[in-house]
Amino acid sequence: MTVPTDPAAVTEPASTLQTEALATEPSPHSRQPGEHTSGHGPLGRRRMIVTAALIVFSLVALYLLLPKLAGLNETWGRLKHGDPVWLAAAAAVEMLSIAGYALLFRTVFGRGMRRLGWKASIQIPLAGIAAIRLFAAAGAGGVAVTAWALVHAGMEPRVVACRMVANLIVQYAVYLVALVFFGLGVGLGVLPGHGPFELTLLPAVLSIVLAGIVLSAVLLPVGFERRLRRISGGPRWWRRLMERAAAAPTALGDGARTAVSLIAERRPGLIGAVLYWAFDIAALGFSFRAFGGHPQFAIIVLGYFLGTLGSLLPLPGGIGGVEGAMIGSFVAFGIPASQAVIAVLAYRAISFWLPTLPGIAGYIALRRTVHRWERQRS
Repeated sequence: MTVPTDPAAVTEPASTLQTEALATEPSPHSRQPGEHTSGHGPLGRRRMIVTAALIVFSLVALYLLLPKLAGLNETWGRLKHGDPVWLAAAAAVEMLSIAGYALLFRTVFGRGMRRLGWKASIQIPLAGIAAIRLFAAAGAGGVAVTAWALVHAGMEPRVVACRMVANLIVQYAVYLVALVFFGLGVGLGVLPGHGPFELTLLPAVLSIVLAGIVLSAVLLPVGFERRLRRISGGPRWWRRLMERAAAAPTALGDGARTAVSLIAERRPGLIGAVLYWAFDIAALGFSFRAFGGHPQFAIIVLGYFLGTLGSLLPLPGGIGGVEGAMIGSFVAFGIPASQAVIAVLAYRAISFWLPTLPGIAGYIALRRTVHRWERQRS
């Protein structure tokens, strides 16, 4: 059973409503609200303890063994002498980055959902951030927590999928645009800085191709999955294959159309996507400044975005993968290794722990909120 939304709160255009309404039509393979969505939450206590132990081990290995293995003991001692003003500024802009993401979340998911006020729209992203930090699989933990909370808020599961895709498209559109702009700018010598083809022009070209693939999903006809599900001819395995094959592109198409609609409406809250990335990059730049580093702005942006690809590795919280990718990128851009190591590790200490601690508190608060929703529904 779901809680009906407040019709007066729905302000999106008819085209977007039609797209998401079609996406909510139940199918034999879609989960209904309440299925596998216990109010106890998607993160088991035992799993959290094991993951926490892995994170502690990873941090010890990263922050204590890496400098010794790299011969950076003298440089490592500088960590205690970073400029506190710049480090405090890095912490401040990191919090602003989280606020930017909460703003984006409220804009994309809060439409027509009276339960998703600002309080819930802050709790859910914080809980998702904690899950991303505490679990591997390229952010799957954050997706699970977010979907769990949204279904309990009364959103149909397939609308959840549609809006999550839309949210990712809006968020990572900034990522791709930045890689294209700064990659071409540095690679062609238009912007200050220099770097190899593999870290400048190649990422820019691949970003253009990926953006084209995502945008092409808009051309998928609305109800594409329904049409394939109507296929009655052929063996049973063929019909099931068609149903499964249609699910992913349909979700991508519905999400892409929703994202394009939001952008076309020029919703002010979409600026949250820019703020999320910009303030996080600023935290990295301030970390360099704290230890006397002054890389060109374009190099900081490229090193940051290329380094975040390390989060795709199946490591708890991306610990080790992001640091290694960022440090390697900055070294390839000509930044001294000692400077890259100390700045990146200082930045990651801020960007990892600062959102994680309030994220855990947000997850605990979100569980109470979900319990309240369940009591109201029963």
